[in-house]
Amino acid sequence: MRRSLAGVALAVTSMVALSFLIPLAALVMSLVKEQSVTAAEQRAAALAPVLTVTTDPSALRESAASLDATEHLVVHLPDAPALGRSRAPAALLERAQQGRESISQQIPSGWICLQPVVLPGDRVAVIENFVPEEDLTRGVKTSWAVMLLLAVGLIGGSVLVADRLGAKVVRSSKRLAHASHALGEGNLDARVDPMGPKELRDAGLAFNAMAHRMTELLAVERELVADLSHRLRTPLTALHLASERMAGSPESARVEAAVGELEAELQAIITAARTPLAVGPMGQGMLGTEAGTGHSATGAGPSGPRCEAADVVRRRTAFWAVLAEQQSRPCTLDITQEPAAVSLSDDDVAAVIDALIGNVFRHTPPGTPFGVRVVRTAQAVELVVEDAGPGIPEPDRALSRGSSTGSSGLGLDIARRAATVTGGSMRVARGPRGGTQITVVFALAAPPPSGRRPRTSRRRTGWLRGR
Repeated sequence: MRRSLAGVALAVTSMVALSFLIPLAALVMSLVKEQSVTAAEQRAAALAPVLTVTTDPSALRESAASLDATEHLVVHLPDAPALGRSRAPAALLERAQQGRESISQQIPSGWICLQPVVLPGDRVAVIENFVPEEDLTRGVKTSWAVMLLLAVGLIGGSVLVADRLGAKVVRSSKRLAHASHALGEGNLDARVDPMGPKELRDAGLAFNAMAHRMTELLAVERELVADLSHRLRTPLTALHLASERMAGSPESARVEAAVGELEAELQAIITAARTPLAVGPMGQGMLGTEAGTGHSATGAGPSGPRCEAADVVRRRTAFWAVLAEQQSRPCTLDITQEPAAVSLSDDDVAAVIDALIGNVFRHTPPGTPFGVRVVRTAQAVELVVEDAGPGIPEPDRALSRGSSTGSSGLGLDIARRAATVTGGSMRVARGPRGGTQITVVFALAAPPPSGRRPRTSRRRTGWLRGR
C-alpha cells in the first residue's frame, strides 16, 4: 500500500510539474530572445540621431563602440564601405535601403536588425545590429536547470510525504489485521490500539468493542452450560438413593458404578465451564482440565497436551462394555501394544471414543455387534469403530452439525475436529460387518524428551464382558 500511494503521488506530481515546466521553459526561452532582439533594436535606434548630425566615419565608429562594445553595430553609408564587419545578407540590405524599411529577422548565424536613416539629399544610410545565436539563448540553460531542480525537489517531497502518510495507514492496518488473526486463533485478549486516519481509528474501536462483546457472550454461555449441568445433580442424587436401596442385588454395583461415572463426567463439564475462557482450539486447553475430572491431562507440558490413545480407548470401551452386555451387544476390542501417543489430552480422546460408541448405541438396535480397533502406523494412530447396523445412507451429510438424518451431528464433528487438531483426518464408510465404519486418524505426537524406546508390538483381541 505504501508503494501504491508513493506511486500515485509520483505520477500526479510529475504530471503537474511537467504541465507547468514545459510551458515555463518555452516562455523563458522566448523572453530571453525577445529581450536580446529588443536591445539590438534600441542600440540601432540610438545611433540614428548621430547620422542626422554627421556622417564622419570616425565619429560614427566612436558612437557605435560606445553603444555596442562587441562591435556588432555596423553603419552602411551611401556610396561608402560599411563601417564594421557586416553580417547582413545583401538582399536584406538592398531592401532596407531602397524600401526604407526597418527589418528585424533571424538569419542562420543569429538575428539581424536593419534600421534605415534618411540623410540630407534624400540619401539612405542603414544601421545594422547583429545578435549572435549564443546571445539569443544566454542564461536559458541555467534557468531550465533551476526549474528542473525545483520540480525534482517538489516531486521528491510529495513522494516522501505520501510515503510517510502511507506508512502510518499501513501500520494501523497491519495492527488491526494481526489483532484479527490473533482473535481468530483463539486469543480472546487480542486488542488493537486505534491509530491512523479517522476511518482506521473507528475500525480499531469497533474491533475492540466486538472482541469485548464476544468475550462477554462466551463467558455467559459457559456460565449457562455450568448452570444447566448443575441442575442435573438433583436426578443424580435420586439415582444414588435408588442404588442404595438396591444394595445387595446383582445390579446394584453396576448401577452405582454407572452413576459414579456419570457424576464424575458431570463434574468435569461444570469445572471446565467455570474455568477462565480458553484461548486455543481443541487439544490446546479447550477440553482438557485436571481438577475434578475423571481423566487427567496426561503428559501436558510446555509443548502441549499429550496422552496414550490406546490406554484411553481401552478404559472408555470397558465402560461402554457394561451397557453393551445389558443390551446383548457383542463388543470386540483390538488395541496395539505399541506406543500410541497423540497431541491431545485424555479428555479429548475420551470425548471422541464416547461420541463414536454412543452413536452405535443410539442408531443401531440392541443386539447389534460392534468393534473398536486402535492401529499404530508409521506416522499416525488410527481409531476404528465399526458396527453391523444399517449404516449411514449419506456419510458426507452425517459430518455436518444439525443434519436432518435424526442426529445433531455433534459427535462426528467432535471426532473430526480432534483429528484435525493433530493434523489427521476422519473417514466414514461401510465396513466389513455391513454397517458403518468410522476411522479417525490422529498424527503421532513428537517423542517425549526422555526418549524411551517403544515396546514390542503385540495385538490383543477379545470379548469384553462385564469389565
